[in-house]
Amino acid sequence: QVQLVESGGGLVQAGGSLSLSCTASGRTFSRYAMGWFRQAPGKEREFVAAISWSGGRSYYADSVKGRFTISRDNAKNTVYLQMISLKPEDTAVYFCAKSRLALQYTPPLELPEYIYWGQGTQVTVSS
Repeated sequence: QVQLVESGGGLVQAGGSLSLSCTASGRTFSRYAMGWFRQAPGKEREFVAAISWSGGRSYYADSVKGRFTISRDNAKNTVYLQMISLKPEDTAVYFCAKSRLALQYTPPLELPEYIYWGQGTQVTVSS
């Protein structure tokens, strides 16, 4: 059973920065794409960013493009989400997730393609 543990959330003022981390258990981390999703109160969980198993390809939701950066360190079984220029609308619980299929050339963007999820970390951006 894969376990994903997020950290790094918190409270920040608009315009500020936060960096999230997600560390995975197991020995197959490096073969799978990883994604970050978020869920605001009363809203559905939505895609934020995804990165391929090698780290060579990454994709972002339009709402965060240019402000968020996803990266990974396969030696540490960890994926990161660097967030700058945060806005109040970025307030949500952020989840990392591990993709269903190994060694995909392009990381999936759809929620059903991810089968292992972390418990989430709260990010609150005050105005």
